[in-house]
Amino acid sequence: MILQSTRDPRATASFAEAMTRNLAPDGGLYVPVTLPTFPDVDRLLSLPWEERCVEILVRLLGDEYGEDEIARVAREAFDFPVPVVPAGDTFALELFHGPSLAFKDFGARFLARMLGRDLTILTATSGDTGAAVARAFWKLPGIRVVVLYPKGRVSPLQERQFASLGDNVLALAVDGAFDDCQALAKVCFADTELSRDLGLTSANSINVARLLAQTLYFFEGVARIGRPPVIAVPSGNFGNLCAGLWAWRMGLPVRAFVAATNANRTVPDYLESGEYRARSSVATLSNAMDVGAPSNWERIAHLFGGDWQALRSTLRWGSLDDDGTRAAIRDLDARGYLADPHGAVACAVLERKLLPGETGLFLATAHPAKFKESLEPVLGREIPLPEALAELLDRPLLAEPLANDPEALKRRLRSAQSPR
Repeated sequence: MILQSTRDPRATASFAEAMTRNLAPDGGLYVPVTLPTFPDVDRLLSLPWEERCVEILVRLLGDEYGEDEIARVAREAFDFPVPVVPAGDTFALELFHGPSLAFKDFGARFLARMLGRDLTILTATSGDTGAAVARAFWKLPGIRVVVLYPKGRVSPLQERQFASLGDNVLALAVDGAFDDCQALAKVCFADTELSRDLGLTSANSINVARLLAQTLYFFEGVARIGRPPVIAVPSGNFGNLCAGLWAWRMGLPVRAFVAATNANRTVPDYLESGEYRARSSVATLSNAMDVGAPSNWERIAHLFGGDWQALRSTLRWGSLDDDGTRAAIRDLDARGYLADPHGAVACAVLERKLLPGETGLFLATAHPAKFKESLEPVLGREIPLPEALAELLDRPLLAEPLANDPEALKRRLRSAQSPR
């Protein structure tokens, strides 16, 4: 697979190069030069989950990696179920059955098995990325993990998932929003000397390897539904929607995609007005979607050649504020489905956008217990913790405060011994 920058098609890289560089030299994001179209998509959809994952990845990456290596990585990374569950008149694709109980496990576990050693993994998180990345790389020899997160703007359980591990995982609580964390990371990646000295690489969705891994569960969702659905994606940084659109371009039968956001309406406003205006994020119940300047929108715009009308004809969109999110949580609970705030946003926006006769599928991206502090006041009852979360309660937080200052971050990265 050959990749190119979203900003300069002459800036190309192999998959392995793009995976370790993160950003192209011109600051753009790597995207495939061409996405293959699968003529036998019906046969692919008939395959079991792990077998299909292997076959798709071999088709995408077989020019760089052997089939046996790809099969080993896929079977180790994706060794947990991906169920589709009824939620009233729609369906939930549950992506939270991995080790960190969030959809980020797919990309993080794949990346951890594809990368080499002697690296520093620097990642910004609004909640679930940090947990998945920290868990995927925890205690791996020759790897150091640094997680940047907005202080006070992730759920307590999310924070414990990455800030109580220690060992080779350093959690830094940034005085700012997620967008600030993301900007700090990008400054570090753009510093060629720092990147070289520390072997910096990213596990955020700016890393193309994560998005390729995420295309796989869209195939599983459609396979389980058995007919082309309308898929609603809870969207913050828009990597998940980008992965779905890549799967669609590869031939996955999808009737439409719904970009569902919370009060951070940068993309819905653009799709309505034609004016793209990044802005500061606002804090909401669905905190992982609190992004005002979504990095991966650049990839989606590139996929459509910057054609606003083509985007509008392919996507449906909508947003939900916190009051609407609470109402959606209660409504889903009354139907017998317990949703986290992000899934609730996706479901509510989906149901507003469905046409008669269409089948709706929304992505349930995180285990609801990770948001018990938000859900319990809404539902008026206790949300039990699964064992993977309950065991974190007695672990001390090991996070360090960090000023919203690139130079402060660079000093902290250099002050600890790098794996090199």
